[in-house]
Amino acid sequence: MNGSTCSSNATICDENSCVLPEDDYNRILSTVLSIVITTMLALVMFSMGCNVEIMKFWGHIKRPWGIFVGFLCQFGIMPLTGFILSVAFDILPIQAVVVLIMGCCPGGTASNILAYWTDGDMDLSISMTTCSTLLALGMMPLCLFIYTKMWTDTGLIKIPYDSLGISLVALVIPVSVGIVVKNKWPEKAKIILKVGSITGAILIVVIAVTGGILYQGAWIIHPKLWIIGTLFPFFGYLLGFILARAAGQSWQRCRTVSLETGMQNTQLCSTIVQLSFSQEELNQMFTFPLIYSIFQLGMAGIFVGIYIFYKKWSGKTKTEFAENSKNITESEPSNCMQNGGFSQQED
Repeated sequence: MNGSTCSSNATICDENSCVLPEDDYNRILSTVLSIVITTMLALVMFSMGCNVEIMKFWGHIKRPWGIFVGFLCQFGIMPLTGFILSVAFDILPIQAVVVLIMGCCPGGTASNILAYWTDGDMDLSISMTTCSTLLALGMMPLCLFIYTKMWTDTGLIKIPYDSLGISLVALVIPVSVGIVVKNKWPEKAKIILKVGSITGAILIVVIAVTGGILYQGAWIIHPKLWIIGTLFPFFGYLLGFILARAAGQSWQRCRTVSLETGMQNTQLCSTIVQLSFSQEELNQMFTFPLIYSIFQLGMAGIFVGIYIFYKKWSGKTKTEFAENSKNITESEPSNCMQNGGFSQQED
């Protein structure tokens, strides 16, 4: 055994090959990161629930056409798009898993803010985010089971459904509690909503910085993942808009559904990945949610900028845009069934 080629604390040495004991520092930091991410995500989702008004939410549930279109986009278009991109670019099975987890995630809270900036249907946006979050408890495992079979059947990967279930329960409970708080203590809910918004931004930074320390090899990834991270949100925005328009939705609702489809809950994806996979696997998949987050926000910013420029160029006010969307909806017979007299919110 050559002492110059093996570390003094190596447990097994065979010429130049050494097995080192697990780094306690990384193990402890990884555990702390998991706890911090889960706690912060719970606070973010709690604040999201504090944005839901029962009566408006119930109005969309009773006339669910808009939410149903959103459901088809969220759990139909996005997982399928993720699967097609994974196969088309022939990425590693473990990388395909994180792409599919991202595609199966419910809508993110940032979509509500973007819907406001683009004069979208705020009631529909919040209702879609809430419904997709609650339905994710069943739809995420189902979609992953369907789209990962080509890899799980061959034994190449194993989906940790137990960790996934724990993460989703930890997601749904805070949202439900937040809805109760919103309708019993609305003033306190406003404060919680602000705190949650700030926490969501901090959470992305915490994940990026700490993950960069723990999984340094994760940033050395194949360009294919960068390309997928660019195309995935773009297809989400585009196909969401096309499907909503094909379903006879107003322009206002088309913008809303488009944003809800492409704007995924990247914090949830990072949390599930962090809690469910080994460090070796995380080195190949941890950065994808961050890549997706960068491009989904960048593209959304471009879309919002184009819309605001068009609105100023056309000389119409925000109210006029909302009223125009409302009139278009009322003039289309195919839309009567989804509106049903439930008025859209005007800012």
